[in-house]
Amino acid sequence: MKNDKTPLKDRPLRNPGQSIQDERTDILFDKFIPLVTAVVLAWLFMFIEWGRYFFSSPPHPWTASIVFVTVTSYAAWKIFKLTPKMRALKLAEDGEKVVGQYLEALRESGYRIFHDVVGQGFNIDHVIIGPAGIFTVETKTWNKPHSNAHIRFDGENLSINGLNPDRDPVIQAKAQASWLREILNESTGEKFAVRPVILFPGWYIDDSRENKRDLWVLAPKALPHYLENEKTKIEPESVCLAASHLAKFIRSEERTRDKRKIR
Repeated sequence: MKNDKTPLKDRPLRNPGQSIQDERTDILFDKFIPLVTAVVLAWLFMFIEWGRYFFSSPPHPWTASIVFVTVTSYAAWKIFKLTPKMRALKLAEDGEKVVGQYLEALRESGYRIFHDVVGQGFNIDHVIIGPAGIFTVETKTWNKPHSNAHIRFDGENLSINGLNPDRDPVIQAKAQASWLREILNESTGEKFAVRPVILFPGWYIDDSRENKRDLWVLAPKALPHYLENEKTKIEPESVCLAASHLAKFIRSEERTRDKRKIR
C-alpha cells in the first residue's frame, strides 16, 4: 500500500568490511558484468553469422569473427587487470570480517563496537568505546612469507621483516583517531581521548615498551589484554554518551549518502 512505511525507526549500523564489499560490488556490476555481457553478445553474433553461412542466408562470418576476437581480447585483458584488485579486496574484506567478529566478544565486557565508520573519502574499519576508552581500529590483512614473518613498531615507525611498507599505516591510523576525536568533541561537548590501534591478523608482532604509547600495533588476540591493562578508564555514562552520538552521526551520514545516490 502507498501509505505503508517501514516499522524500523533507525537504519541498521554498518557491517565489518562493508566499504570494501561495496567497492567489490561496484567493480563487479560496473566492469566485470558489462565485459562478460559484451563477450556473450560477440559469441552470439558470431554463431548467428556462421549459422546463416551454413544455411544459405547472406553471411558475414568474417565480420562476426573480427568483432568476436576484438571484444573477447579486450574483455579478457580488462578482466586480467581487474582480478588482482578483486583478490586484494576479498582478502581485506575477509580480514575486516574476522577482526570484526573477534571484536564482538568485547561487548560482554561493556564495550560498544561500531564497524566501517565512513568519513569524507575514507573509512575507519572499527571503533571501540568502553571502560578502557575510545579506540579506532585499522585492520591490515597483508600476505606474509612462509617463515620469518614479523612486524615491529618502535613508537614512530613500523617495519615488516625490517623493511618499511610502501604506505605508512601509522599516519593513516593517527589521522583516523584525530578525525573521530573532533567529531565526538564537537557533537558531545566533551573532550574525549581517542587512541589509534592497528591490527595485523595472522602476523607476529614484536612486543616492545614503545608499543604501549599513544598507538598500539597488535595481533587481534592481544587486544583484550591491552584493554584490561589500560590505566585510563571512562565512566559508563561517558561510554553511553559517546556511543549514542557516534551512532547518530553514522545514521545521519548514511541518509546523506542515500540522498546523493538518488540525485
